[in-house]
Amino acid sequence: MAVEQKPINSITSIEPVISCRGVTKVFVEEKNRLEVLRGIDLSIEPGGRVAIVGSSGSGKSTLLNILGGLDQPSEGEIHIGGQLVNNMTENQRALLRNKSLGFVYQFHHLLAEFSALENVAMPLLMGKRPLSEVQQRARDILVRVGLEKRLEHKPSQLSGGERQRVAIARSLVTEPQTVLMDEPTGNLDRHTAGEIQSLMLELNTNLNTAFVVVTHDHQLAEQMDRVLRIDDGLLVD
Repeated sequence: MAVEQKPINSITSIEPVISCRGVTKVFVEEKNRLEVLRGIDLSIEPGGRVAIVGSSGSGKSTLLNILGGLDQPSEGEIHIGGQLVNNMTENQRALLRNKSLGFVYQFHHLLAEFSALENVAMPLLMGKRPLSEVQQRARDILVRVGLEKRLEHKPSQLSGGERQRVAIARSLVTEPQTVLMDEPTGNLDRHTAGEIQSLMLELNTNLNTAFVVVTHDHQLAEQMDRVLRIDDGLLVD
């Protein structure tokens, strides 16, 4: 009995929220040439959870910055939300980052003179959203991360875990397709790091936001759908 074969064009595919192809990164200082990344291919699907691990100095943060349009590859293509980033101006890349990406780092980088609410509102203000919308959306996301009683507190009045929750809220307030995280639990104690991990997984499930996390934290990496290692400039499952 013959088996009916479906035509290839009937197969639907999901467009990656971020993808890179053939990415290399070379640093040249005087006569020294250091090839950190060597022909990396990677696709991040909507709602995906990906951990990138590797030894210190292996190029994890370099790759994350390239994926986020903060740095340019020496060779290769980067697509964010289906748009080729390589030939964009810095202003165009900044607008795309504001619309499509959120960033969280080991150190929260909150502005000390502003409240939690004001810090979270910053990406929306930079995107020139109406003030009424800015305040409501910033308030809503802070409530979502459990900080409804800390809206007017400045960073110095918050614990380390609370400051990182504010940073996560700030990264999510624009409803980005992807949040890029560089050691988000690296500056936290184990208990607080566990709370942040649980929050990330909850938000990933509820908002379908993709997370790409550079980490040395094995417990956090194990919570991701994929764990990729940078080894000798190559990305390995």
